Amino acid sequence: MDCYTANWNPLGDSAFYRKYELYSMDWDLKEELRDCLVAAAPYGGPIALLRNPWRKEKPASVRPVLEIYSASGLPLASLLWKSGPVVSLGWSAEEELLCIQEDGVVLVYGLHGDFRRHFSLGNDVFQNRILDTQIFHTEFGSGVAILTGAHRFILSVNISELKLRRMPEVPGLQSVPSCWTTLCQDRAAHILLAVGPDLYLLDQSACSPVTPSGLAPGVSSFLQMAVSFTYRHLALFTDTGYIWMGTASLKEKLCEFNCNIRAPPKQMVWCSRPRSKERAVVVAWERRLMVVGDAPESIQYKQLTIQVLLDRLVLRRLYPLAIQICEYLRLPEVQGVSRILAHWACYKVQQKDVSDEDVARAINQKLGDTPGVSYSDIAARAYGCGRTELAIKLLEYEPRSGEQVPLLLKMKRSKLALSKAIESGDTDLVFTVLLHLKNELNRGDFFMTLRNQPMALSLYRQFCKHQELETLKDLYNQDDNHQELGSFHIRASYAAEERIEGRVAALQTAADAFYKAKNEFAAKATEDQMRLLRLQRRLEDELGGRFLDLSLHDTVTTLILGGHNKRAEQLARDFRIPDKRLWWLKLTALADLEDWEELEKFSKSKKSPIGYLPFVEICMKQHNKYEAKKYASRVGPEHKVKALLLVGDVAQAADVAIEHRNEAELSLVLSHCTGATDGATADKIQRARAQAQKK
Repeated sequence: MDCYTANWNPLGDSAFYRKYELYSMDWDLKEELRDCLVAAAPYGGPIALLRNPWRKEKPASVRPVLEIYSASGLPLASLLWKSGPVVSLGWSAEEELLCIQEDGVVLVYGLHGDFRRHFSLGNDVFQNRILDTQIFHTEFGSGVAILTGAHRFILSVNISELKLRRMPEVPGLQSVPSCWTTLCQDRAAHILLAVGPDLYLLDQSACSPVTPSGLAPGVSSFLQMAVSFTYRHLALFTDTGYIWMGTASLKEKLCEFNCNIRAPPKQMVWCSRPRSKERAVVVAWERRLMVVGDAPESIQYKQLTIQVLLDRLVLRRLYPLAIQICEYLRLPEVQGVSRILAHWACYKVQQKDVSDEDVARAINQKLGDTPGVSYSDIAARAYGCGRTELAIKLLEYEPRSGEQVPLLLKMKRSKLALSKAIESGDTDLVFTVLLHLKNELNRGDFFMTLRNQPMALSLYRQFCKHQELETLKDLYNQDDNHQELGSFHIRASYAAEERIEGRVAALQTAADAFYKAKNEFAAKATEDQMRLLRLQRRLEDELGGRFLDLSLHDTVTTLILGGHNKRAEQLARDFRIPDKRLWWLKLTALADLEDWEELEKFSKSKKSPIGYLPFVEICMKQHNKYEAKKYASRVGPEHKVKALLLVGDVAQAADVAIEHRNEAELSLVLSHCTGATDGATADKIQRARAQAQKK
């Protein structure tokens, strides 16, 4: 029996443990870990080592080496560090390595040592430098807390959306605290730090002293502190050798243990006991390891979801294994296989030893029309890797023009973007590209590009008509489009010019353009309008009233209404207004004035070119039957019946219709016969019809 229990060691009164090697680390470390900055990612993630950090005893000529290993020690990346002194290393929740420099610049690397981006922690950090940092993880993402050389704390809860918050000042803090950590409570991050025997909690607005519940007396300093992964529990190591364990609020003590060691530990972290809800604290010194337990967790949670597991496999480029897991778990394609294939494609475009054609072909053969895969996202990654031509080839497989165009513009392939936008038929997309091209190209090249794209040119003209009239004029000039130039100056003469001289000048320019376009009708009409404008200005000066901008007909009418008949007739002669039109204008104007005497004189001035039925109609419209009858007798035979009916003389209208033997006229008169009054007339018409039928 002894052979089965020989390798088990007691742990407290009721538990035993044994240590055995699961696997050996494959790395070949040439230096001790104590001489390196070390960061291990959670959940068995990668380990980062920065060899030869900046230490006074190291030669200045030795460049540090940043190395990344898997959890089993397999080398993943190695690179010479060429930037500034690094204060701290840490891993984000997305397994990105954060290298925080002394000047506040943070360089971000991928799992395989590929540089991702960099950002600054602000001018305050740059000026005062960094003394210490901590990287922490919350539901909002990965955050960073900084202690500057001015002994002030600065905090950001999410480095992906960096918002730096300067924490309140700690009274009397003149050196680095003996220990400090970040707590996350009530959806906010706080700083807990120790200054001698005192603990302070920093929140957004205040620095508050706090005291752990039930702490043994005699503590003059806190040497180490550790918060649990859930931020619910806290462990404190004091200079008296006691380990206090309780809630992170410090209001409840779970246990207190005297380890009889007063030297500060190298590390103190929380862990879970296997198959148990109990939490424990592991404390490590140079050659001693101690596990202190009895802190039950009331709520269990999943640390690793399927999506996080798949993300980690993808980061390690284990694409076939990730796809097999997706298929085994029957995950929806968009969440599983499609997402992994997209990651594979983004990795594929980084293989610069393969030609653009081969990479594009391989990606399309593998992905095809897989739902949930965006070729534009893959093309964007290719462009980010400096492979613009590959990005363009990949965009050919992207079915959505709205996704193609923005990336083409970003790659400065604006003309190709314009072609794609036009192919889509999306006018908003075309306008977006046009405005981008306008800002990118000089005016001549921009207009030349439009000339080769009729649809784009048409759309841009519509835009210019409402927004940029001068640009529209330049477009017409570029194309020698004299007809449209003439129309442009016609509109400009009314829209932009207020002075009569300016309007006439604009019209003259329009007339010249129409002559160049060989449109003599438009040119002559424009010249007539110029003459009319000058005449209208003269009439306003001489007669008063408003004439400017009236039409030719309205100008004549206004003169007649004002009693200026001779001027109206002269204007008609000058502009060759036909007699018929002039008679209509004068007839209407005099009737509106009810100047019946002048109307009668006008009717007798010469033979009416419009006949006399209009006189009858106008008088009746003004409800003047007396005047209408004067003209009814002068109406020609073809309209005599209609004129007599207008003035109400049904009997005479019947006699004329019978005399004309016109069936249509007889029917018209008959339709006007009403009641007993016109009974005799109706009988007369019927007899006339009967006699006509006998013949």
